[in-house]
Amino acid sequence: MAKNASAEVVQTPLDADTESRILDAAHAVFMRRGTAGARMTEIAREAGVNHALVHYYFRSKQRLADAVFRRAIGQFFPVMLGVLASDAPLEEKVRLVAAAQIDMLQSNRYLPGYLLAELNHYPERAEQLLETMSGTTPANLRARLFGTLGPQLEDAARRGTIRPTGPQEFVLNLVSMVVYPFAARPLVMAVMGLDDATFTAMMEARKTEIPAFFLAALRP
Repeated sequence: MAKNASAEVVQTPLDADTESRILDAAHAVFMRRGTAGARMTEIAREAGVNHALVHYYFRSKQRLADAVFRRAIGQFFPVMLGVLASDAPLEEKVRLVAAAQIDMLQSNRYLPGYLLAELNHYPERAEQLLETMSGTTPANLRARLFGTLGPQLEDAARRGTIRPTGPQEFVLNLVSMVVYPFAARPLVMAVMGLDDATFTAMMEARKTEIPAFFLAALRP
């Protein structure tokens, strides 16, 4: 009897709300467990559906993992890239990136660790990441990002307002300062003796502390 009931569920038409609920649940589980540790039964339980229904919508764990990875990319990079590739002044770019990324990471505490683990286990996904988040090829993305940022930095160095630095160093240093505390959150909290509330407060303060420190380091 239970087998027939399960078959009836599997044969129901696709429902956008159910699919979205399963993807939301998968996102939460994959963030906590990573691809290797995630289990379809846990995803089904979190979504409030039976195991067969998860397979009906996504067919396999790998297809679900790919969907979660694409969603994670969409959360992490677009705003930051849009700011860095814009014509905004350098100081404004630093402030906007710090504030926007910290806000996003405060609401997605497992995201940096998940992305780093996925990219270390599946390095081929780096190209997919770049293409998905930008809608273009990695080469075009680099041209868009560094083509604006590089001349800005060169101009500021010529005017003597900052010391000479390349766009790659600028991006790497800024992103590292923002992301590292979240990527290493358990270690940071343990070393510094922080609880969740004090960690959150410290990250909020970094919205102003990072730009001040970063811009001071750029001055000649």
